[in-house]
Amino acid sequence: MLPRSSTSTEFLLYLISFVEVLLKANILCGGFTKSETEYVLIDLNFLGIKNVLALRGDGISGQHVFKPEPTGHLNANELVKQIVSLRKGKYLEGDLKNSTPLDFCIGVAGYPEKHFEAPNPEQDLLFLKQKVDAGADYIVTQMFFENQVYYDFVNRCREIGIKVPIIPGLKPINLKNQLTVLPKIFNIDLPKELANELAKCKDNDDARKVGTEWSVYQAKDLVANHAPSLHIYTYGVSDNVKEIMKAVF
Repeated sequence: MLPRSSTSTEFLLYLISFVEVLLKANILCGGFTKSETEYVLIDLNFLGIKNVLALRGDGISGQHVFKPEPTGHLNANELVKQIVSLRKGKYLEGDLKNSTPLDFCIGVAGYPEKHFEAPNPEQDLLFLKQKVDAGADYIVTQMFFENQVYYDFVNRCREIGIKVPIIPGLKPINLKNQLTVLPKIFNIDLPKELANELAKCKDNDDARKVGTEWSVYQAKDLVANHAPSLHIYTYGVSDNVKEIMKAVF
């Protein structure tokens, strides 16, 4: 989301950017062959969806190590390279005549607190840089609840030559059990202040109020510090997102 502008022209550009963010598809390595990925991208292009987020995805249930399809991609870096090839009109069937380039904007995931599989933050950043060097146009971060974590992450990215926009990912908390569930599932930390307030909540309604207030605080600070955009993880719950956007913009 981009802040409202003072002129009608700038606000129109904000609305266009907002629509473009909505028209985004996640493309996964897991469960797809390279051919199936190509078919999906062709269909998305036909539907007018030009913004894709290239993700490796998780392994299937019970799988401790990610295993791609026999002719699929091992990681998001390989997936980005395939999408870049399609942007150049290069399809898997190399002898196609009059092949049409597919004009995609490519996003990838970044992990301010390190991907749980990475051996250390430094190596994790190198993996991210490989995706950017392969042709990614922007980065969307994993959720975080302390903005300084994002700012430090951006600085570390810039130090190693990652220059693309880095979009912060926010998750409005709406359930009391997310105090323990989110850190466990996503390998992230909750700030002491937020954790203490959630621990005091009597029910989900209380937790939702705390989560909404915290997201408003985060979003206002990020916008004030010129974050390129905001990515909100809704997971099917959007009513508090409306409150947050109204409070921020």
